[in-house]
Amino acid sequence: MKIGFTLLLLILTSAAIAQTSISGRVSDHKGQAVPGVNIYLKGTYDGTTSDADGRFAFTTTEAENQTLTVQAIGFKSQELVLELRGQPITANIVLAESINQLNAVTISAGAMEAGDEKKSVVLKPLDIVTTSGAMGDITGALLTLPGTSTVGNDGRLFVRGGDASETSIFIDGLQVGNAFGSTTSNVPTRNRFSANLFKGSFFSTGGYSAEYGQALSSALALNTVDLPLRNQGDVSIMSLGGGYTQTLVKDNRALTASANYYNLAPYQSLVKQNFDWEKAPSSWDSEISLRRKWGNAVTGKAGFIKAYFHTEGSNMAIWQKIPSNDGRGDRVKLDNRYHYGNVSFRHSGSKGWLFYGGAALSDNRDAIQLNADDIRQVNRIFHSKAVTVKDFSAQFSLKNGLEYYAKTYSEALPGQNLKRQFTDHQFNHFLEATYYFSNRLIMVGGLRSGHSTLAKETWFTPRFSVAYKLDNQGQFSFAAGKFKQLAEEKLRVRQTDLKNSAATHYILNYFTVNNNRTFRAEAFYKNYDNLVTYKGLASDPKNLALNGAGYARGVDFFLRDKQTIKDTDFWITYSFVDSKRRFAAYETKVQPSFAPRHNGSVVVKHFVTAMKSLLGTSWSWNSGYAFNDPNLPGEMQRKTKAYSDLSLSISYLPKPNVILHVACSNVLGRQNVFGYQYATQPDESGSYASRPVGQGAKRFLFAGLFITLSKDKKANQLNNL
Repeated sequence: MKIGFTLLLLILTSAAIAQTSISGRVSDHKGQAVPGVNIYLKGTYDGTTSDADGRFAFTTTEAENQTLTVQAIGFKSQELVLELRGQPITANIVLAESINQLNAVTISAGAMEAGDEKKSVVLKPLDIVTTSGAMGDITGALLTLPGTSTVGNDGRLFVRGGDASETSIFIDGLQVGNAFGSTTSNVPTRNRFSANLFKGSFFSTGGYSAEYGQALSSALALNTVDLPLRNQGDVSIMSLGGGYTQTLVKDNRALTASANYYNLAPYQSLVKQNFDWEKAPSSWDSEISLRRKWGNAVTGKAGFIKAYFHTEGSNMAIWQKIPSNDGRGDRVKLDNRYHYGNVSFRHSGSKGWLFYGGAALSDNRDAIQLNADDIRQVNRIFHSKAVTVKDFSAQFSLKNGLEYYAKTYSEALPGQNLKRQFTDHQFNHFLEATYYFSNRLIMVGGLRSGHSTLAKETWFTPRFSVAYKLDNQGQFSFAAGKFKQLAEEKLRVRQTDLKNSAATHYILNYFTVNNNRTFRAEAFYKNYDNLVTYKGLASDPKNLALNGAGYARGVDFFLRDKQTIKDTDFWITYSFVDSKRRFAAYETKVQPSFAPRHNGSVVVKHFVTAMKSLLGTSWSWNSGYAFNDPNLPGEMQRKTKAYSDLSLSISYLPKPNVILHVACSNVLGRQNVFGYQYATQPDESGSYASRPVGQGAKRFLFAGLFITLSKDKKANQLNNL
């Protein structure tokens, strides 16, 4: 009996010795307690969770070396090897925050996303086609965003005191040459590409990535739709023309082909025009898009390849009145042929590698007849790009890219046997590093370099941005960088050794999204150097040089609200731009005609479910355009009255596959003036005669019927947006 009692005592003693107590505290890198952390021995059921003070304690009968696993949402998991010998163990654990790209801070200074995949969404693709006053034009919708200026006699993108030529446009990462349709002086143009083609966009008003170059003011990157949802045919019947689009989808492949024709002659015969048209503008276009996706669930490798081709032709003839001339003025006839194609790819490799790039070719040909003179202009741009991105960790990634451009431009007077042309080869390299210090703090640094064989110049442009996220979901961003751009082709062809103009950007941004409300405020400063100057008229510049300089500074505000008013989505934009530059033929720093000091817009969309309708209105306003009056001393001394345009639209769905859209711009019939054209010589009294530069008509009315043909008869043209 004594022997049995002794054995039992030894067993109990051994069991007591085998039990090990493990305790401690879990905190973050700031020393703050982390509650609710799972702490357990790997491969066992022994463990616990931390309390409100981050403390934990449990016992185990395991022995020898064991792995203690610590897991918490929002933090990196940790594993510690413990040697269990029955003695109490204290483990104070400091967790490192894990980087979650969905919840982490993003760079928003100067950047506005327009796609469902991004967190910092300002406009979705659907907004582009449903914004009243935009008339389905991508640029028209972007002009309701902060930092842009409406220049009604041009139609292109003017951003923060910069000329439209200072904005570069890309499709799937590849540059587009002549992205806007060819036109004549003071007749506004449109973007050549349909908004239905794109799933989203990245529109930067400054401080953009080192991936983009040759743009002093802005970069607009448009991303095409990946795989459409279904097979469907889309019929468009419009007051200006019509078209048809066919989409075929099978497995991971898709093909979309379209053809359109537009002619303004019938419309202009019904609506009085202020322009003296001899032949109303007409155009045709066709395009084809091929897409293929692949992937391997085991290896994680996936990719996408896209091919897109667009071709179009247009023509017009107009008489443009000359001040002090009683006749019809100059006769301008324009025939344009345009082709653009690109092939792009994207591939996700193993071990954090991503590859993307492609090649694109733009070819624009203008045949101009100015009175008795024939002019031929050809502009061709080839662009190729290859980029690698390596995620070394959840915190650090590095982007490395190479680019090549071949740019050719020529202009000729066939009747006079005169021709001038140039070809420039440009080589670019960019490197950009992104580092997440935490989910609240991110920093991006980049360097872009380039070389032009024609200008015989090599340049380097550093970029930097940082963002910090606040407790209330708002965030601050700061971006700065240097940007270079060679002169426009029409100037370079006259003096081929012209080197780069330069701009330096500084941007401070506050951005927040909360409860379907978006607010954005941004202050900016841009400094310009080496702007192109010349003597004489823009049509025949002399003594080209890089003697210009200037600045642009101001603030932007943007508020979007989908919550306050039921079934209503609205946004309000205000921009203040103080811009002065010495450029072109000006001898002093002046306010450019394309940079009104005050710009504002209001866009409202109201959904009426009972009527199956979307009612829209937009109001755009600015404080007026500066212009030069040769009858007064100085330069750019006068300003037009304020610009104002109130537009209305309604979209009605009588059936799920039928959309009826009617829109009217400038419904109040305001006589907007964008400047004044003056005679080149004074009259007998010594005064220069003038005429206002205004709109082609008081209002523009658009009506369109869009019918989608599909198997389930429920699809419509908004599906892929």
